[in-house]
Amino acid sequence: MIEVIPSETRGSADHGWLKAKHTFSFAEYHNPKRVHFGPLRVINEDRIAPGQGFGTHPHKDMEIVTYPISGAIEHKDSMGNGTVIKAGEVQRMTAGTGVQHSEYNHSKSEELHLLQIWMFPEQKDLEPGYEQTMFTREDKLDRLCLVASRDGRNGSVTVHQHVDLYASILQVNTKIEHAIGDAHKIFVQVISGEIVVNGQAVSAGDGLQITGEGKLSITSKSEAEFLVFDMA
Repeated sequence: MIEVIPSETRGSADHGWLKAKHTFSFAEYHNPKRVHFGPLRVINEDRIAPGQGFGTHPHKDMEIVTYPISGAIEHKDSMGNGTVIKAGEVQRMTAGTGVQHSEYNHSKSEELHLLQIWMFPEQKDLEPGYEQTMFTREDKLDRLCLVASRDGRNGSVTVHQHVDLYASILQVNTKIEHAIGDAHKIFVQVISGEIVVNGQAVSAGDGLQITGEGKLSITSKSEAEFLVFDMA
């Protein structure tokens, strides 16, 4: 079964300095049919004005993955981390027993465009943790590049949930396939371009919830970037 979530049906917020799209219920956007999908709780596509951002705020019992699309994020947290996360890097923060952090657009002149992803952890009250890793265009080109996983294999960041998160950039008219384990849920988030996923044509901002399929087949109609969540 495949359910497409068209980009234009996502929740939205415009705070001037922040323009956001919410795939799942978030803040003032509530859709009882889109609260979470398996352990996947939040996919927010944010555009943040130069020099603006989120002041210090708390998180607890959540696995947070940040995927910058363009620009760079200035991050500080109560664990002592003070970093800049650039496009191409993936950041993982385990909130666990509690973390406070701030996130700002590092640039004073260019917009920051990113995806922020929240996943329920496999258990509560984990020790807070942080990782940040670069994945180049070549790493992701015409293949599924593992960027986050439960066991941190192949250089991916470690998330405390049974999820394999892949990133890919397909050149035009390229096809890739991925075997789906029994009872696994798949979520595909299109970042840019146009792809066909198991016969469904989708484009930038669209998402797909996939269950009961044995294989994932993705063909690009243009150069396209997207994420695939494989959830056991």
